[in-house]
Amino acid sequence: MANYLDDDALYYEIVLSKGRGILTKKAEKMLLLIGENIIRKKNNMYPTQDDKNDCLQTGLLFMFQKWRNFNEKKYKLAFPYFSEVFKRGMACGYNELTQKKTNQDRIGFVSIDTCNDGEGFHNF
Repeated sequence: MANYLDDDALYYEIVLSKGRGILTKKAEKMLLLIGENIIRKKNNMYPTQDDKNDCLQTGLLFMFQKWRNFNEKKYKLAFPYFSEVFKRGMACGYNELTQKKTNQDRIGFVSIDTCNDGEGFHNF
């Protein structure tokens, strides 16, 4: 487990947040801490600082969108759930960044004969 975060405290804050219906400030800080520490370990994976920041924000967005999905009745450890959600969000952000960069170099082709549901470019 992470030595920078107490898993029992995170679990308690998430259960408390689910009871209230809104994420507590302490839980928000804990989720930010998880994201910052995971992205720090993968620092040399990103070519630029902007790419790193974009992936961090995407991972945090995933965590803040999916915190209600944690099933406290089934699992007693919250840290593995949130670290995995962050990693998947980070990977999604990275794939989005690299896909945009590679698609900019390609030339697109639009057929005049088959556009507009196969009726051609102009409808006469």
